[in-house]
This record gives sequence, structure tokens and C-alpha cells, in this order.
Amino acid sequence: MASLSVAWWSFIQSLMQLMKSFSLALTVILCGIFSWDATPVHGATPDRSPKNIGTVLVFSGTGWYRHPEVPALSGWLARRSSDLQLQVDVTESPADLVKILGRYKVLVLNNCTEMAAILNEQQRESIENWYEAGGGIVALHASLVRQTGWEWFNELAGCDFDSDSEYLEAKVLVDPAAKDHPSVRGHGMEFLYKADWTNHDRSVTGLEGFQVLLRVDETSYEPVRKYFRDREGKAMGKDHPIAWLHTNGGGRFFYTELGHDVRSLSTPFARQHIVEAIRWAAELQPILRY
Repeated sequence: MASLSVAWWSFIQSLMQLMKSFSLALTVILCGIFSWDATPVHGATPDRSPKNIGTVLVFSGTGWYRHPEVPALSGWLARRSSDLQLQVDVTESPADLVKILGRYKVLVLNNCTEMAAILNEQQRESIENWYEAGGGIVALHASLVRQTGWEWFNELAGCDFDSDSEYLEAKVLVDPAAKDHPSVRGHGMEFLYKADWTNHDRSVTGLEGFQVLLRVDETSYEPVRKYFRDREGKAMGKDHPIAWLHTNGGGRFFYTELGHDVRSLSTPFARQHIVEAIRWAAELQPILRY
């Protein structure tokens, strides 16, 4: 009986030793599994930089009035990737204008009112330096509203906001010197178009480095809606540019009054106008097939 107890005790000790060894082995294996991905191979630093950056960056941050269709307009612009033959990316984060703007050829400003209210000095300087190094800016509609707080951009744009009209049909006139520009050609020297027409605080006609592409004939519609008439808003008169270029300062700038909402862009003309504006800003050859 005593020998049986000794044998049994010996068996229990062996079993416990075996379990201890198994537990230690399992711990080593699990530690290896969970630490494998976190340990850089040969001390290399993991690459977390963006891998899928396009050519066109749409920015839609606003510092003053924000039209409820701004997100839809960003979507419309993103869907132009196929027409443009360029990838279009979208952001509302001012931080991206420092972190990733340098990877893009074109910055599209989607109704970005009063940018001085949302961009700090570093972010504004980032845009200025990028543009002066050859970047291209395409500004839509309200992107020229309340920009006097950013002197550099106000001078680049050439003017600021005074008032606007209701959504109305009006006669659009192509400037004879610009009739072959890919953003306007092929539609005759004048045509009717529906949009919200903006009145600016001055005309850019004749300013150094500017070229007017389109004007609107104010005799063909009511240029100042009641809201602004009651607040002394003023029409521009015979010389009312609605789309123009500016090539001073190292880069390329394009402005158009189109883009207040999606309906003003949902036409063959607008699709050509915006696509070729972006490609011009990127210094690429026109497509003229839509």
C-alpha cells in the first residue's frame, strides 16, 4: 500500500511538471504572435504616409454663409473624375491644406466664404507658397464672398462680393479674345443660361494678368434681388464679368460665378466649363469630349 502511494505521488509530480512546461511554452508562443506585427523588421519605421492621393483637391470649408448644397456640390465635383481623367479628392479640414496640399496640382474652392475666419496664418501661407510654386486654383461662385480679410487671396481674385440675383435666366456673352479658351468655346458668342448671378465690388476688366472669359448682360435679367436692394446692393452695369483667369504670381487662378447649387452645373456647358477650368489650372491639354 505504501509503495502504491509513492508511485501515485510520483505520477502527480510528473504531471504537474509537464503542465508547467506546457504553460511556459504556450506563453512564449502567444507573446510571439501578438508582438510580431508591432515589431518593425530590422528596426524599420512603419510607413503611414497616404498612398492614394489624387491630382485635384476640393476644399469646402466656409467662414460665413454656407449654402446647404455645398456637400452635394463636392459630390458633383468628385464625380467629374472620369471626365477630367484625374482623381478628385474632397476635404473640409483646413489642416489638410498644410499636410497634403503639396501633393496636388489643383485646389478647387467650393463656395468657401470668408476663408480668413477658418484658416490660420500657417494654412493661408501654405496655400500662398503652393500657388506661387505653380499650383492652380479654381474658385466657384461664393468663394469670392468676404475675402478682404485675406489680402493675398483678395488680390489674386481681383474683387469681392457686393450682392446677387435670384436664380434667373440671363444672356451670357463670350469675350471675343477668349472665344477659343476650352472652358467656353463651342457654344457661340452668346447664349442663355440660368444661375444665381453675383455682383462684385469692382470689375476685373483691364487688371494686370487678368483675362475675362464671360460676361452677363444685365439688361436680360434683374441683377439685384430684393434682399440686397433693401441693403443698397448695386448692379455692375455693362461690364459684368462672370468668369475669368489670373496668371500673375507663379500659379493659375480661375473664377466662375457658376456653382451656387447643383442645378447651375447640371448642363453640358457647365460640365465643359468646370472640367476644362480644372485641366487648365493643372496645365493639362483640353479634352473637349463630355
